[in-house]
Amino acid sequence: SLSLLALSLFIQVHHASAHTTGAGAPTSTDLLSQLRGGGSSSMPQGLSDLVEETIASNRKIVIVTGGVLSGIGKGVTASSIGVLFRAMGLRVTALKIDPYLNVDAGTMSPFEHGEVFVLDDGGETDLDLGNYERFLGVCLTKNSNLSTGKIYQQVIERERIGEYLGKTVQVVPHISDAIQEWVLRVAKTPVTQVSTLADHEGKSTASSAEPPEICIVELGGTLGDIESMPFVEALRQLQEHLGYKNMMFVHVSLVPVLGSPSEQKTKPTQHSVKTMMQLGLRPDFICCRGKEPLEDGTKRKLSLFTSVPENAIISIHDVSNIYRVPLMMMQQNIPSMIAQRLRIHPYAPRRDATLQYAAPDTVACVKDTALIKSWTKLADSVDDPESECKIAIVGKYCDQGDAYLSVVKALTHSAIATKQRLRIEWIVASDLTGEDDSKGEEAVKDAWERLRQCDGIVVPGGFGTRGFDGKVAAIKYARESKTPFLGVCLGMQASVIEYTRNVMGRPEAHSSEFVEGLAKDYDDCVVFMPEGDRDRMGGTMRLGARETVLKDGSIARKMYGKERVMERHRHRYEVNPALVPALEAAGLFFTGRNTDGSGQRMEICELDPQVHPYFVASQFHPEFTSRPETPNPLFHGLLQASKDHAKK
Repeated sequence: SLSLLALSLFIQVHHASAHTTGAGAPTSTDLLSQLRGGGSSSMPQGLSDLVEETIASNRKIVIVTGGVLSGIGKGVTASSIGVLFRAMGLRVTALKIDPYLNVDAGTMSPFEHGEVFVLDDGGETDLDLGNYERFLGVCLTKNSNLSTGKIYQQVIERERIGEYLGKTVQVVPHISDAIQEWVLRVAKTPVTQVSTLADHEGKSTASSAEPPEICIVELGGTLGDIESMPFVEALRQLQEHLGYKNMMFVHVSLVPVLGSPSEQKTKPTQHSVKTMMQLGLRPDFICCRGKEPLEDGTKRKLSLFTSVPENAIISIHDVSNIYRVPLMMMQQNIPSMIAQRLRIHPYAPRRDATLQYAAPDTVACVKDTALIKSWTKLADSVDDPESECKIAIVGKYCDQGDAYLSVVKALTHSAIATKQRLRIEWIVASDLTGEDDSKGEEAVKDAWERLRQCDGIVVPGGFGTRGFDGKVAAIKYARESKTPFLGVCLGMQASVIEYTRNVMGRPEAHSSEFVEGLAKDYDDCVVFMPEGDRDRMGGTMRLGARETVLKDGSIARKMYGKERVMERHRHRYEVNPALVPALEAAGLFFTGRNTDGSGQRMEICELDPQVHPYFVASQFHPEFTSRPETPNPLFHGLLQASKDHAKK
């Protein structure tokens, strides 16, 4: 039989390798290739070395794909699987593949793509990396976001310097090989397990210095999209190179409910899996999105038509809050099944002859681990608050829910910590000043009424002049009414301009980003940074984690509890240091300053607590370092002040 022939070949190859010594000894990659009838010469040396290292390290790759439609929840599914790996005591990293041609997300409009998430190393990435960092408790790198633009740029550069030795450069094998190399490099790159916020010296724990044991890869878009084809082919080849036990696929699909009486429809998922299999991939688990839990009959039908074990078809239905998703997956035995599928030590029993996975108690029972207990407590606290607070977000991109996703998450983390139910009031900044003539006076009146009902106000970052005067008006209201306020990036710049205009009596004060010809060192509150690039847009801002020194006795110092902190930046303009003495003399204090050379960069401004209960603004983006278990201190201070404000 074929199985006996394969076994005989393996014994012969293994016997030959046992008598081979020195540099010529065959590697595990060679043995695997020979068993499949191929040879390692088909792989370039760099990829072959990475494959060999991955197999030798027993590192596992988990691929999360999506079908039927985009925005189905692949990111949350991938992040939740990561939480369960963490509960098993494994080191986890993540990679997001975006098939668009942009090199990174830095030049993409928030209206179209949602927020740009900034990493410690300055990488401007897809917002899903924010989900990964928040759920996995790690700080990723810019290489953790791979786009078509990045991979083609890399391959073209290699061709220009002659690395391909005159060969015709093609999608297969050159692009596909480069994709595989990228995935395996990211999979072995150590990531810090704590935010730089927690340790300004950049120290890491012993575990964080070690390579990850699991890499979760999310393939963006929907299977079958033309732009994702090179990535699909690369992942197919990668499983061939790594072997079945080292790589698995999780497919996220939709099970809609139609008709009366309602019925769960499996046909979209059937076709989605069929498309996946036509591309050479086979799902090991199917995560089905829907409003209600999957019915047993639905699972049986999907199992019949997809050849996926019935208990490996997972219901990802709507729950009360996002933190319940990992717990819901745990209850359906996902940790045990994944451990068996990937042969993760010590959870490595094989499936029995029925192809069903073993019971959870016999494999990977993680429900009693400290992480799952704390995660359960976190999810419960969201559903059982002591009080309610209403926070206004005054911004430009309010019509796109994901444009301020990290701000919303940071507010949520702090609301959980202060035992409050968060309600967000979205205020379009231009509505406060009637800038949009098409909306009329009623829109202005409604915006102000809603703003005045809020317990706290956030003015987040942004670009462009539209809505800027509305942000200034909201800040003026927050300052005069003593409503707790937090400004971020452009929100800090607007705070300085508002104070200069209305307290210092300089009505022409503005930002040189929006108005030219301002009186130098008098009205130009915000200026272009000396090292900035006015010609190129992508990757030319002040990006990534920078150190800030906090003034003793300040609100910021009290909230952070230490003198030096690391926070992430994304800006081209900054507060004019020449105006700082006059502003501080007038009562606006700059209590956080940068230390990367001049010491003249203003990072935090605030009013005296005797004048205002909580008026703080930062040039950096504190939302990017907020985590469910450890909310960012500036947002935590805002929510606590808002809670106190609501009681009055």
